[in-house]
Amino acid sequence: MDSATDNWDPALTRLLSSLKEVQSGGEDVAFLNELLQSRQLNALVQVHNKIVAAQCKDDKFFPLLSNAMQVTLEVLEMFGNVHTVSKEFEELLILLQKPHLQAILCTHDAVAQKDYYPHLPDIPQDVDDEEETVKIVQLVKSDEPLGATIKTDEETGKIVIARVMHGGAADRSGLIHAGDEVIEVNGISVENKTPADVLSILQSSEGTITFKLVPSFGKGGSRESKVRVRALFNYNSSEDPYIPCKEAGLNFKKGDILHIVSQDDAYWWQARREGDRVMRAGLIPSRALQEGRIIHERQADPQTMDGKPALCSPSQANSDCGPKTPCSPTPNATALLPCKSLPKVKKIIYDIKENDDFDREIIPTYEEVARLYPRPGLVRPIVLVGAPGVGRNELRRRLIATDPEKYVTPVPYTSRAQKTSEQNGKEYVFVTREKMEQDISDGKFIEHGEYKGNLYGTSAECVETIVNSGRVCVLSPHWQALKMLRTPRLRPYIVFIKPPTLEKLIKTRTAANARSTFDKECSRAFTEEEFTDIIRSSNRINFLYGYMFDEEIVNEDLAAALTQLLKMAWRVQSEPLWVPAAWVQ
Repeated sequence: MDSATDNWDPALTRLLSSLKEVQSGGEDVAFLNELLQSRQLNALVQVHNKIVAAQCKDDKFFPLLSNAMQVTLEVLEMFGNVHTVSKEFEELLILLQKPHLQAILCTHDAVAQKDYYPHLPDIPQDVDDEEETVKIVQLVKSDEPLGATIKTDEETGKIVIARVMHGGAADRSGLIHAGDEVIEVNGISVENKTPADVLSILQSSEGTITFKLVPSFGKGGSRESKVRVRALFNYNSSEDPYIPCKEAGLNFKKGDILHIVSQDDAYWWQARREGDRVMRAGLIPSRALQEGRIIHERQADPQTMDGKPALCSPSQANSDCGPKTPCSPTPNATALLPCKSLPKVKKIIYDIKENDDFDREIIPTYEEVARLYPRPGLVRPIVLVGAPGVGRNELRRRLIATDPEKYVTPVPYTSRAQKTSEQNGKEYVFVTREKMEQDISDGKFIEHGEYKGNLYGTSAECVETIVNSGRVCVLSPHWQALKMLRTPRLRPYIVFIKPPTLEKLIKTRTAANARSTFDKECSRAFTEEEFTDIIRSSNRINFLYGYMFDEEIVNEDLAAALTQLLKMAWRVQSEPLWVPAAWVQ
């Protein structure tokens, strides 16, 4: 033993000293002697001793962080502002994007955010053996909702557990399941009582809550789903009069990524926002429920453009968890509001040209997504869409000018005659009208149109050629072209170029002496009517196609919008991003 081993575990030291007294034993003793002197074993024993010592104390374990994955994502976002990179920078960037490292960090956060040491009193022993099988469940009452919902069973009239919220205290206990019959709460029988009566008992309880339950055999909790979706609408549970419990609702905004943990209920799903530190799930309207609301709204006001939810909502008759108790006094009812049967969404065959009838029939609610990780050979096109005059073509030109070798736009096709100053394949690819009409008929153009008797269009083959060359294809097509572009084959990143308010639009364009894009014959300033048309057209595009957009850029200041576009272009090629799930299968 030397000074380097003075801090070794005393038990190991004593065992090692005893081995020296053994005169025989051959290879086994030699192996054991070498093992006991290894630094690896000593380190493991020290870790074990610290854990045992900590478990003997009343103090809980507290991790240094409980949001390690969120910190990692913030670091990756900061990297987007770094222009000069070193070898160490590149290695760290690759390491932080490794799925195995991210999985470890997510697992760490899941463990760090849970409390494993509830202190409960002894379970009462006065259970009558002659009663039917029951279970006693005790939960600590705290600021956290207990995460269970109750209702009166329509057939038996008894109080039963209607829903257990994933990640809540009731779910983490593993002892309360949907369908369990409630016999007593804190020693008080709930026979002939309503959910509101049970709420009163719970509100007057302090410390712990004790449930006596009749188990619902064969109706255990469902496994947590792994489905992630992108929300395509805004939702505020406090404004929804038909949610079973407002306190149990999960608010979200359009574009948020939601982890759908349970779809057992036909009308109310359980979900968490991806990346949230809170592990308890909340209630959100199901796809079927939200589609019904939107259809009802469109029938009531076909001209609506704001996507607000309608008030017709079939709702399950439950009483749900409040802020500090597992239920609230929502009265039972078979339905809160009768709804008419919903009409089937009609299918209309359409081509690339504008077709409002088809687009209005698309009902955006949720889109299942998965992470798409950057890899060699995967270059996603950047598609800028927006109203005429909003500045998307100018942003495209300026983006390409920052690096013409990296950012490329396809050369458009035309049927017009070639001018002597033009070079075929540079300004345009010149083809005959018959050839172009045939290619349009064969679906070879992602967009096309006619101006002064001549056809113009963008070839799908040209886009694929750029993508396959390893360069970034930058497009600013008509919004109708998104139907052809948003495919698993191209996997575009779609950016909506949005105008500022009308007042700021007029002010900024006038100050910049912007020229109207509505008049091809002469150069002049925008009229006030044209500014109004830009706002109106932008709202219409967002209403019809907003569910396809990956990001929005408000083009108030052109330089600021370009800076935002450059940062976005870097993220698209270097960070894992959420895309439709079919794109990564």
